Amino acid sequence: MKRLGIIISGRGSNMVALAEAVANGTVPGTEVAVVISNIPTAGGLELARERGIPTFVHDHRGVSREEHDRQMAEELQRRGVDLVCLAGYMRLLSPWFISEFENRILNIHPSLLPAFTGLDAQRQAFEYGVGYTGCTVHLVDRQLDHGPIVRQSVVPVLADDDVERLAARILAAEHRLYPEAVNLILSGRYRIEGRRVLAT
Repeated sequence: MKRLGIIISGRGSNMVALAEAVANGTVPGTEVAVVISNIPTAGGLELARERGIPTFVHDHRGVSREEHDRQMAEELQRRGVDLVCLAGYMRLLSPWFISEFENRILNIHPSLLPAFTGLDAQRQAFEYGVGYTGCTVHLVDRQLDHGPIVRQSVVPVLADDDVERLAARILAAEHRLYPEAVNLILSGRYRIEGRRVLAT
């Protein structure tokens, strides 16, 4: 049985999508071992508890980034986590944490990377005037929204879109894409070639 650790900062919709994919067999042979948040009031914590998933809260305020990350790592290692999934985690991870879980951390970002990195990517794409945007699951490295790309999904920008409608469609695509990427990485049937993760 493979074990996921999911790290959130907010509402946890991608966490819920992953938990449901695990529960319904879309991500087979897997369990969600823990949901971790740096925000004690994060809405996703209660959603995890409702699903019987253990939670761990470690407030990042008042401690260094690495000290905070070491506390998260200790919890992940204690629970035997095979893969760490960032699901709306709104902080950069320390180089120490990334080394500790090298090529075992996934992130999902609401754009077709390398376009529109950082915060508010949906608004960035909309205001730039692109005809297509989407979402990307990538392995995490030491640069922001940068590591090797595992999966991408294209979302068209429609003529009558506003930022909210576009963001909602991107989010729906994220919920479909993230379990696919988790399946690939947990299968071990891939290779990293430059900045691409290729199924083997």
